[in-house]
Amino acid sequence: MLSAQDLFQQFRWLRWLAGWDADPAGKCLRRNRRERVTTAFVRKNSWGRFAFAALLVGATGIGFAPVLARLSEVGPSATAFYRILIALPVLWIWMRFESPERGANEIAANANQAATRQNAGAGPSSASRLRHWLFVLAGFCFAADLAFWHWSIKFTTVANATLLSNLAPLFVTLGACFLFAERITPFSAAGMLFAFLGGSLLVGGSLKLAPEHMLGDFLGFVTALFYASYLLTVKCLRQFYATARVLFWSGVVSCIVLLPVAVLSGEKVVAASTYGWTVLVILGLLSHVGGQGLITFALAHLPASLTAVSLLFQPVVAALLAWVILAEKLGLQEVIGGMIILSGIALAGRPLPKKAS
Repeated sequence: MLSAQDLFQQFRWLRWLAGWDADPAGKCLRRNRRERVTTAFVRKNSWGRFAFAALLVGATGIGFAPVLARLSEVGPSATAFYRILIALPVLWIWMRFESPERGANEIAANANQAATRQNAGAGPSSASRLRHWLFVLAGFCFAADLAFWHWSIKFTTVANATLLSNLAPLFVTLGACFLFAERITPFSAAGMLFAFLGGSLLVGGSLKLAPEHMLGDFLGFVTALFYASYLLTVKCLRQFYATARVLFWSGVVSCIVLLPVAVLSGEKVVAASTYGWTVLVILGLLSHVGGQGLITFALAHLPASLTAVSLLFQPVVAALLAWVILAEKLGLQEVIGGMIILSGIALAGRPLPKKAS
């Protein structure tokens, strides 16, 4: 059993990996002010504009997921399992041909590890081992996010589950402020508020508050916590590893978690027709390789808080697709809600005005 001192030391390692500038063996940790980021990062960074566009395209890709999941012939957990499993071969090929996107953090970490092994004859450093465990954490959080989301829908309304799961940007912003020293600017706070109000309007017509929905509502809240944890963990991993590697190894862990969940829940786990398998293949390639891949890429170049708020573009896409493909209702309230979400995303990405010299 780990002692309190061991747990504290591991916690220090995590904060160091997330971008704090002191060595975790030191007596204190200080924020690296040069690495402090704001929502204006999207305008200053050379990758910022491209990454923001990739983020919105990725959100569009995962916006297809709810519709494709509705069309799936297998159960919800099995659908999530196949979504990742089908994507793994493509991600493996991508990982083989991918040019490593190595930043200063990775170069410095590799140099330190090489020096440690050369001078002391030791194996991989503690930091390297911890980064490997972050793959496990990311995979587990993503699997738990999908599993709790589908179970929340069983015990509450889709509207309730969607609204509560959209609390994730709030948790991501708080976590990013602590782990990555990101500033919560007035524009980012206002953008998050606008996006959440828009999401409330988007699903508000079907929102129901009732005692029998308490369990499902709680599971929807837990979904937001796991999704926020997944985004923050991937943000940390992207400082050291390329996009496909992060998706592949976290996806392996997610599959290991989701398969027993699907089997033990007693749901259907094998598609009965070519149509059913086609839906799963499209889901894996479009939503996971394409959508999740672009989002994972963007996390290396954008603040985590801006990424989380922008992902609220997903329910807007899902509502439009459900209206076109599934003939679901899309009234004036939903349209206004979608427009407010888009306004919130634009506001969150707005830089602070420069101070006069």
